[in-house]
Amino acid sequence: MRVALFVTCVNDALYPRTGRATVRLLERLGVAVDFPAAQSCCGQPQFNTGYRHETEPLVRRFDAAFRAYDYVVTPSGSCAAMVRDNYPRIGAKAAAEGRGGELAEAAARAVPKTYELTEFLVDVLGVTDVGAYFPHTVTYHPTCHGLRVLGLKDRPRRLLAHVRGLRLRELEGAEECCGFGGTFAVKNPDVSAAMGADKARAVEASGAGTVCTVDNSCLMHIGGTLARRGSRVRPVHLAEILAATEEEPYA
Repeated sequence: MRVALFVTCVNDALYPRTGRATVRLLERLGVAVDFPAAQSCCGQPQFNTGYRHETEPLVRRFDAAFRAYDYVVTPSGSCAAMVRDNYPRIGAKAAAEGRGGELAEAAARAVPKTYELTEFLVDVLGVTDVGAYFPHTVTYHPTCHGLRVLGLKDRPRRLLAHVRGLRLRELEGAEECCGFGGTFAVKNPDVSAAMGADKARAVEASGAGTVCTVDNSCLMHIGGTLARRGSRVRPVHLAEILAATEEEPYA
């Protein structure tokens, strides 16, 4: 099977080690991973801000960049959700406006092949034990897009349960939003900060030394809030935990 990494803007610009961890993990599991250089933003910031027409070229670009692949794997629940949930809406709107079926066809090609990382591991590769080693206490925050749009359910926790050395701590109010919400944090900074503070307090109360998610955007918000509180809890993307081994530990 031909597998491509969709690294996403946030990871490419701010968290490149997450992309590298994803490739290292998949290659350890016997998957050859390509990185199409033509990939770009999925269009989530534009679409969520109301610029649907400006998002359309990015739907076309995504389709063109990944058309040759059987699977597109991304370490981002929100970007996977953008493709799977919103690309069909964009295509349907364009068709309803009498602008043809090109975007709907692009969405139809992109949607079934696009997977968030934990979905790909559990549903496609059929693995929950990836041979990881992470000897730390960890709590897991299920991000909104992963939880509510993709329906990841317990896939991330099943993977964490098989990581040797990892001690998983429950997070009170785990399913409550952390307050990031992409452009929500920009438009409603006071509400966003208050929600982030609630989440940070819950993370600290868990007693974990590490908090992980499947979205670095949410992890950036939680980690920034923790840092301003002077907390020593580390924010770590789930892919980096799963990529860690005794031979190549997380640093």
